[in-house]
Amino acid sequence: MVATVLAGVLGAGAGERMGSGGLTDPDAPSAQAQRILASRFDAGDPQLVLLAEASGPVDEPGASAAGTALTDRVRGIAGVRGVDSYWAPGRPESLRSKDGRIGLLLLRLDGNEDASEAVAARVVDQVSGKRDGLTVRVTGAAQLDREVDAQAEKDLTRAELLTAPLTLLILVLVFGSAVAAGLPLLAGIVSIAGTLAVLRAMTAVTDVSVFSLNLTTALGLGLAIDYSLFLITRYREELEAGRTVHDAIAVAMHTAGRTVLFSAITVALALSALLVFPGYFLRSFAYAGIAVALLTAAVTLVVLPALLALAGHRINALDLRSLLRGRRTAAARDRAQEGMWHRLAMAVMRRPLLFTLATVALLAGLATPFAGVEFGINDHRTLPQASAGYQASEQLRTRFDSQETTATPIVLDGRVENAALSDYAAAVSALPHVTRVDTALGSYLGGKLAAPASDASARFRADDGSAWLSAVTDVEPISADGTTLVERVRDLNSPVPVLVGGDSATLVDTRDAIGERLPWAALIVVAATALLLFALTGSVLIPLQAIALSVISLTATFGAMVYVFQDGHLRGLVGDFTPTGWIDVTALVLMFCVAYGLAMDYQVFLLSRIKEEYDHSGDNTAAVAVGLERTGRLVTAAAVLIAVVLGALAISGITYLKMLGVGLTLAVLVDAFIVRTLLMPALMRLFGNANWWAPTWMRRLHDRLGLRH
Repeated sequence: MVATVLAGVLGAGAGERMGSGGLTDPDAPSAQAQRILASRFDAGDPQLVLLAEASGPVDEPGASAAGTALTDRVRGIAGVRGVDSYWAPGRPESLRSKDGRIGLLLLRLDGNEDASEAVAARVVDQVSGKRDGLTVRVTGAAQLDREVDAQAEKDLTRAELLTAPLTLLILVLVFGSAVAAGLPLLAGIVSIAGTLAVLRAMTAVTDVSVFSLNLTTALGLGLAIDYSLFLITRYREELEAGRTVHDAIAVAMHTAGRTVLFSAITVALALSALLVFPGYFLRSFAYAGIAVALLTAAVTLVVLPALLALAGHRINALDLRSLLRGRRTAAARDRAQEGMWHRLAMAVMRRPLLFTLATVALLAGLATPFAGVEFGINDHRTLPQASAGYQASEQLRTRFDSQETTATPIVLDGRVENAALSDYAAAVSALPHVTRVDTALGSYLGGKLAAPASDASARFRADDGSAWLSAVTDVEPISADGTTLVERVRDLNSPVPVLVGGDSATLVDTRDAIGERLPWAALIVVAATALLLFALTGSVLIPLQAIALSVISLTATFGAMVYVFQDGHLRGLVGDFTPTGWIDVTALVLMFCVAYGLAMDYQVFLLSRIKEEYDHSGDNTAAVAVGLERTGRLVTAAAVLIAVVLGALAISGITYLKMLGVGLTLAVLVDAFIVRTLLMPALMRLFGNANWWAPTWMRRLHDRLGLRH
């Protein structure tokens, strides 16, 4: 209790110290370009964009005077480093909307991500809304990050309020006893408090994504309930067998408790694969997820046994199911349900080939849309359509001819002569979809110098002779055309090394970084799974089966995510969102590691009981049937519970979190109800005693180092 209170105090305000960035590789060419622009040229992408809309043309005297006054006011706000305004001398006409009623102000801000968000808050407070005949809306990276942070915190509170009563209701239905149902929830509360404290401590030493707060808190609650469910169930079984309270706890810890520790290590290792990726977004999930898995195991193995010792035989008190459903005792109902699982296992194993082919065909059908996946990165459309940042960003997309606010910066990182600079700028301006290239020499259109240099052009040159270009395009940055343009720019002959920045280049570099490191992440996950399952079973074939089953299950889930979130189907079922035509490149990586860890979680619980029975009987078919009989109800109940907890993310207003919630819920349910209940018993029956084969030297190794019941 003392530790929980202290953890709650330490974890308070954890979300306020987290960021919403970290998606990109800090060493990627696009990131290097941004750093050079900021340090050498005092330039770069604007962190804030102000849309100032007048009732008529913005060039009318009244609107022009108001726009000039707005520009001066913004320049005076602390933390605003630079302002490009439509109402400043020499600025391009593209800063005015097609209908002539909106003028843009592009703001560059001081400081890091947190400092930029603080400046954005000041700008919104001082200039947004209706002022001097202008209606000012605010968007840009800093403002969108602020809105994402606020929405994520709001979603977290709402999810916790929703999941607590539903979880308690399901636990009562599973256990019957209100006392037994309350203990997992209590363990979950302790785990959540510890999770928040861990995340708060981590923000002091490294960057942590605000999204990790939602996912790891849900994961901590879900794992705490799952692990408690298995330990309490085994404890009740031992009490029913006539053991004393202390002996029942000892046996439960020796069997289910050891499996809980083994499972937590499996989940932690699956999430550790995220450490190979460069951006702090994915790495923060690894830090937090590893800590949460191990912390939850500690709560289950230290706090819960103490609670069981205090509860004693009162663990079965307040049997609410008997009050609701008649005279049958909880034990009688459990035996009836166990009989159902035994009959299901035997039915599957009587026709193993039929069930294998049918389930594989079903999962393959679900996976089909994954063949058409397109990858992107988050933009403003991850926010709810009613948000201010979303609406302002849509104004930029629909009411302006060019992508002025997302122009592609191109850094020429070395001394470059004017003649070479002119040739290179002309070549860039001649590329498809490039509408204008601004340089120190002037503006280029269609391969020719269209406007000579102005006073503002001096900002494109540095004292060391290096330069940068701003390529304005007519395509969406996060699109196939946008990424193709970046690749064409990088393929051009240049007089000095070139670094391309901007959103399109960030997408290209992020995809490349993840693609390069994905095989290493997969190797970590597969190798860790194979070693741990070999230590558990002493088998060579079972780890390979487990890996194959998890991959099949996850591919089906990914196919469903493409069908829903990329293609925009079934929006009425999952809640409204804005389809973008792509899936965030980081989402599937994160979903894979989390869902794979949870799948192995259930695999460990099933296999540990099957192995226990096989060691006693030596009969593969009987061991599978008894193992599923003893754990089938628990695994499916645990899956429903964790699906409720993770599914609460699906009500989020942030599309990224919604997709994680829907995807992880589907992955857990498919794995528990189809893969572990139908496909796994069928395969184990097909392979028979070969499931437990290993070479002699590996068998001796397992006898010395492996886990034995």
